[in-house]
Amino acid sequence: MQNKLFIDGQWIAPIEGNTLPVIDPATEEIFHHIAAAGVAEADAAVKAAREAFDNGPWPRLSGKERAGYLRAIAQGIRDRLPELARMETRDNGKPLPESEWDLADAAGCFDFYADLAEELDGEIETIKLADARFVSKAVREPLGVAVAIVPWNYPLLMASWKVAPALAAGCTMILKPAETTSLTALELGVIAEAAGLPKGVLNILSGKGSVVGQALVDHPAVDKVAFTGSGPVGSRIMAAGARDIKRISLELGGKSPFIVFADSDIEKAVEWIMFGIFWNQGQVCSATSRVLVEAPLYLTLLERLVEEAKKITIGNGLDAGTLLGPLVNEGQYADVLRHIDRAVEQGATIACGGRYDGFDKGFWVAPTILTGMAHDSDAWVEEIFGPVVCIRPFETEAEAIHLANDSRFGLAAAVMSADDARCERVASAFRAGIVWINCSQPTFTEAPWGGYKQSGIGRELGRWGLDNYLETKQITRLVSDEPWAWYLK
Repeated sequence: MQNKLFIDGQWIAPIEGNTLPVIDPATEEIFHHIAAAGVAEADAAVKAAREAFDNGPWPRLSGKERAGYLRAIAQGIRDRLPELARMETRDNGKPLPESEWDLADAAGCFDFYADLAEELDGEIETIKLADARFVSKAVREPLGVAVAIVPWNYPLLMASWKVAPALAAGCTMILKPAETTSLTALELGVIAEAAGLPKGVLNILSGKGSVVGQALVDHPAVDKVAFTGSGPVGSRIMAAGARDIKRISLELGGKSPFIVFADSDIEKAVEWIMFGIFWNQGQVCSATSRVLVEAPLYLTLLERLVEEAKKITIGNGLDAGTLLGPLVNEGQYADVLRHIDRAVEQGATIACGGRYDGFDKGFWVAPTILTGMAHDSDAWVEEIFGPVVCIRPFETEAEAIHLANDSRFGLAAAVMSADDARCERVASAFRAGIVWINCSQPTFTEAPWGGYKQSGIGRELGRWGLDNYLETKQITRLVSDEPWAWYLK
């Protein structure tokens, strides 16, 4: 496990020697320390990335040549997948099969953008002009030096969502992983180094967001900032980026609705409701944490949901059979419990779950189902970011759509019904960037990811993710020998 910073192709210790503890959320054991970068290291990383972009080979390679490096990184992840997955689980707490799934997706992300990098070669759009004396074309070029600030809930996967398209486009990058879950992101530097990535193309700085993250966002030599995390932090990044007119993309919070109509298969509904909120301990921006059930099905579904939620195996993510691990750290644990307590104070009922006392150590919250909350209560309105779902009945389709859209967030939404026409109608009515029909949370590298309203700006994944790191240039040529004759007659 790395305890240094990856800058300009080298592993270096921070000048001030600062470190951060790495804590296993299942045992509260400090099992490693990582380097904590400061302002000086942020400046060094940006300068390295700037030099690599302005004078290095990377932006000048063909897309096919860059694709070779991306595929080598993908294979490097696969070659170490069991080791990296255990590292991810100890760092984050999620069950090992989830970590394995995430890392396989991360490798696939590099392969996908390798394919798109190859497609950039020779990509020229001819523009039809009204004036035959000129010909014009549009080409896409790498944007420049990019900073990626990623969250703690999917440490390497979220890094891959940003690093892979940036490198495919020809950008150079500084990756800032979350201070609480940096282990696998740092290992990405080892994998990139083994793949022969030119120096300065990818730099990785662990450390506090308030220090090194802020320094990166403020740096005038940075052209682009991509951030995934909370709305308040995203707002501050957007404001800071405005000073230099940096390109900004943001994937922020959510309070996603899941509408279940009475004609739905109850077993499928229970399965997808649970997957939509208990996967990754509910620490998912797109989690469908507000469930609206048509009144005739509500009580029956609630009973089955409580019954199945109580069966979920809670335990150390490294233990076989664990389906719900601990929350990522003590602060998140306390915050989720505060949300549950506040919900009860405001009139909600805990149908099951709450604090879990099955272990002496660790940050455990059982799968929690809240009922009876008002539509303006904190539990219904605010992102809890834990294994907590709010469920309430509705009478009409119009009411369900209104309640679903009555949120400042618009990341995702889901609908379940046996009526395909109704599903399409509701999907069209949702004010959200991601919509699932008869399911919740499946995510594909090929499809766009991002939200409406305060859930963010821009899209990741698919070709849209590559567009984040490209600029479009118009090139127009005079092809006529006819004099222009505006000044010289």
